[in-house]
Amino acid sequence: MDRRLFFLSHPLARRNAAHACATMPDGWMVTVTEPKKKRIQEEKYHAMIGDIARQATYIGRKWDVESMKRILVNEFEEAMKDAGTPLRQEGHMIPSENGRHVIALGIQTRDFTVKEAAAFVDFLYAWGADRDVVWSQEASV
Repeated sequence: MDRRLFFLSHPLARRNAAHACATMPDGWMVTVTEPKKKRIQEEKYHAMIGDIARQATYIGRKWDVESMKRILVNEFEEAMKDAGTPLRQEGHMIPSENGRHVIALGIQTRDFTVKEAAAFVDFLYAWGADRDVVWSQEASV
C-alpha cells in the first residue's frame, strides 16, 4: 500500500482513517486538508466568467475570457483580504528583471477549496450585478 485517501464524510470513514494512522509504519506521513472545489463549482464560475467577459468592461475595455479570469481572481483575492478572510494562496506582483514591466504571479483557481470556490461564485454574482451582467445559467451551486 503506497497511498490511501479517506473522505471524512461519516463515522466509519473517520474510524478507518484513524486505524490506518495507528497501523502505518514509523516515518509515514499524514496530510489532512480541506476538500478541493467540486467540478460543478468550476463549471459554474467558468460560465460566469464567460458571461462577464462577453458583457462587461474593465478599465474601459473588453477582455478575452482568460484575461478576465485573471482580473476577477485578482479582484476576488483583494476582496477576501479586505473582508479579513484571505485565500490560502497569495498572489504577487514582482518587477521584471530588467525593471521594465510587472509580472503577476497569480492564484490558481484549480487549488481553491470548496469554500473558496463558493465564495468566488458569490463574488462573481455581486461583481456582475454591479455591471448588469445577464447570466447564462441559473443561480445554483
